[in-house]
Amino acid sequence: MSKKSTKSSNNVRVGVLGSGSFATAIVKMLAENCKTVNWCVRNEFVKGAIEQRGHNPSYLTTVSFNLKKLQITTDINELVSNSDVIILAVPSIYLAESMEKLTCEYQDKLFCSAIKGIVPKHNDIVAHYLKDEFKIGFKNQAVIAGPCHAEEVAMERLSYLTVAVAQKEDADVLQEILSSCYIKVNTSCDILGNEYSAILKNIYAIGAGIASGLGYGDNFIAVYVSNAIREMETFLEAIYPEPRDVNDSAYLGDLIVTAYSLFSRNRNLGNLIGKGYTVKSAIQSMSMVAEGYYATKGIYAICQEKKLKLPIINAVYDILYEGKNAEKQFAKLTDKLT
Repeated sequence: MSKKSTKSSNNVRVGVLGSGSFATAIVKMLAENCKTVNWCVRNEFVKGAIEQRGHNPSYLTTVSFNLKKLQITTDINELVSNSDVIILAVPSIYLAESMEKLTCEYQDKLFCSAIKGIVPKHNDIVAHYLKDEFKIGFKNQAVIAGPCHAEEVAMERLSYLTVAVAQKEDADVLQEILSSCYIKVNTSCDILGNEYSAILKNIYAIGAGIASGLGYGDNFIAVYVSNAIREMETFLEAIYPEPRDVNDSAYLGDLIVTAYSLFSRNRNLGNLIGKGYTVKSAIQSMSMVAEGYYATKGIYAICQEKKLKLPIINAVYDILYEGKNAEKQFAKLTDKLT
């Protein structure tokens, strides 16, 4: 995309894949700056509802769109053909299903992942999935990290994004098209680190929710989060050593908001489990996908492969996938935290 990245934000051809809450928030951000936003939504019902009413019928329903700025489709090939920048914002469990329909030319496009999860069918992160399955190199990839909840974007509360991308000119374009009076955008070159940290914070948020549901207070959660960021640093150094400061907003900030916020679906999933719901019933009771559930299995497997001793990841995995009692697992965990 670098050859085209000298365009002003008004002329950048940008598309968004997905019609959930964060996809809707991203379209809102882009519509502040771009002349046209291509938007590939789930089905004809969603497409028709947006075209008729000017808002998403299921997510962030208070956000109204100027329909003159939107080109809505249900065809990923139409989206990609008409866009230079494609922002992927579907839940990770649906990404392969969407991408497998891609038949048009895409090698000169910039694919930007706003997905915070593992692609289950391939048990890998989005960056590796795009590279291995579609030969999209890291120079044609970017990652959008938080801390940024879609609900606060809808309310135009000041929020921060970090865009991780290999080439500075592409970083400048993404920064320009996403920034507004309520969105501040930082840039980074740590693509894999930002993606892994965005996945890990969802797992840690499930654990924070479990602790809250079990009745642990703020003092414990503070210790829990401080241990979680150290675990994250250990994991990132083992997987992808790179000069980085995990105290930056994209790492620690995103972890804190996801662990504490009532908008956090991963925290809410954990909270239900802590209160006594089975994992299955907790998942079924939620209207949105909690990425951390699916990510836990893949991240745990990497930890086993790398022989990493990460007590929080192990405890969350045992509760979610081994059926172990949450109260007993957290009682054991308290002795491992410092």
